[in-house]
Amino acid sequence: MANILTYRGYTATVEFDTDDMILIGRVAGINDVVGFHADTAAALVAAFHEAVDDYLDTCARLGKKPEKEFSGNVQLRVSPELHYRAAKAAELAGKSLNQWGEALLQQATA
Repeated sequence: MANILTYRGYTATVEFDTDDMILIGRVAGINDVVGFHADTAAALVAAFHEAVDDYLDTCARLGKKPEKEFSGNVQLRVSPELHYRAAKAAELAGKSLNQWGEALLQQATA
């Protein structure tokens, strides 16, 4: 069972709050805070949809572009030794460092 919801291109994580005995969700992958909660799974899905719709409506009303898409550029800061080892591994695999890193990220997130 995955604790992930998707709607209109947005993804949310879900947790259970044992103190308040409710399900809590938060839209992932954006800097704006978009949260929601409910007592049942069905109500949580509805609250998620409402939260996303409200977020998009609010952005439109404010003239703000909603956060959603990623550029595809990932910058990592690593030690020079790790950079060397990764570049060497990529070369030995017959790939550029970008191709090699993308393949590893694909594998790790599949």
